[in-house]
Amino acid sequence: MSNRVEIAVSDEKSGLRLDKLLSEALPDMSRSRVQALIKEGCVLLSERTITAPSRAVKPGEVFVLSVPEAEDADPEPEDIPLDVVFEDEHLIVVNKPAGMVVHPAPGSPSGTLVNALLHHCKGSLSGIGGVKRPGIVHRIDKDTSGLLVVAKHDKAHTGLAEQFAAHTVERRYRAVCKGFPNPTAGRIEGNIGRNPNDRKKMTVVPQGGKHAVTHYRTLESFQQAGRPVASHIECRLETGRTHQVRVHMMHIGHPLVGDPLYARSSLASFIKGDARTALSSFTRQALHAKTLGFLHPISGGPFKFDSELPYDISRLLAGLEAYKLG
Repeated sequence: MSNRVEIAVSDEKSGLRLDKLLSEALPDMSRSRVQALIKEGCVLLSERTITAPSRAVKPGEVFVLSVPEAEDADPEPEDIPLDVVFEDEHLIVVNKPAGMVVHPAPGSPSGTLVNALLHHCKGSLSGIGGVKRPGIVHRIDKDTSGLLVVAKHDKAHTGLAEQFAAHTVERRYRAVCKGFPNPTAGRIEGNIGRNPNDRKKMTVVPQGGKHAVTHYRTLESFQQAGRPVASHIECRLETGRTHQVRVHMMHIGHPLVGDPLYARSSLASFIKGDARTALSSFTRQALHAKTLGFLHPISGGPFKFDSELPYDISRLLAGLEAYKLG
């Protein structure tokens, strides 16, 4: 089943790209979504399939766009408790715990945030994110905790996706990294791509990859025997790439405490006592998506949410408190 929409080309629209014509005629649909539908063969002209988004249109032509109905998601609804920070008929903001995968993937077919949302929202999630990612506009790693916004319908999904693409969404993370970043606040810029030597890892690459910028500032520093142990930092994302904070902090020589991919497991020999216990017992990356701000995709009003640090990061900081600098 699909919804069919006819769009006629007027004289003033002559010469426009096909994808621009259709996206202007369908303001609730993003241009990237229109381009994908064209390439999938969903546009007809006089019963001929048109698959070139860049095709120039001519006056009098009538294009028929067939928009497929959102497919039923493969994941099954599961009654998993959710920490709902905000919810209306358009979107939902949740505080994801560490250990929960955002959407199903090989090795994690169930128990994901999507499974929980399908049950909680009872069929109202947007299908635009794909059958395994309904409503998902962005994600955070399995072992990163914190705030996520999820769209309930296509218009909300489009509005949020455009803000993420334009890098206008405010995203601030709290993290605990090894050592003392120098300077104590700064801007990290470096394209992020797949590590050629380990496909599970991302890395800063000299060529290719995706443009990535992270702003950081030190909130607290901890030392022992006059040597730097760890720092509590805030990271503001200018872009949002896979493993961005983890990779950028590793790149400047200060990987996150507990990071299984990017931090060496061994601790410096001079770190002893409670500090050693606190650091060695922390077994995930010490990273929390604390602040999330955006414009509501329907009302246009500014929304900003803040979440408390989870218990394990708070306990880690408490264990380091006696070694706080200053």
